[in-house]
Amino acid sequence: MTHSAVNGTSNSLDNEFRFSSDLSLENIRSDQHKFCEERNWLQFHPPRNVLLALVGEVGELSELFQWRGEVTRGLPEFTSQEKVRVGEELSDVLIYLVDLAEQCHIDLPAVVKDKMKKNAVKYPVHRATGRGDKNDDPSAYKQETSDIGDMQREREEGDGSE
Repeated sequence: MTHSAVNGTSNSLDNEFRFSSDLSLENIRSDQHKFCEERNWLQFHPPRNVLLALVGEVGELSELFQWRGEVTRGLPEFTSQEKVRVGEELSDVLIYLVDLAEQCHIDLPAVVKDKMKKNAVKYPVHRATGRGDKNDDPSAYKQETSDIGDMQREREEGDGSE
């Protein structure tokens, strides 16, 4: 794995991390399918088996972070070799995830776009910004904005002692 593959690319103006753009999920799906087909392994790739393999790879990735406490974005605490291992395990997770989507006949790019749209509605910027809790109850956002409105009205009305 090359240095750029481990570190990705960044725009020097905003220092935002970006993936290289020369590989699509369809490329990954096609390459993995061909790899398994050439070895006569498709017979071993029903959804359950692929899911269990995916979980195993997530476990291997987790081991690399285990007992480290909080880890800084960009992994400066990791050696170059450890970063290579993280990249390899992430690759295994992605390959099995794409394989599982294929086995289930789920168009992963399409459902990801749909899910992101649903999340934008579920967690609107004006209500969710800066909140770390995962609140699945939309009425909690309504209650919060109602409480804020009540506090503003109380401030405006005062306590009547003026």
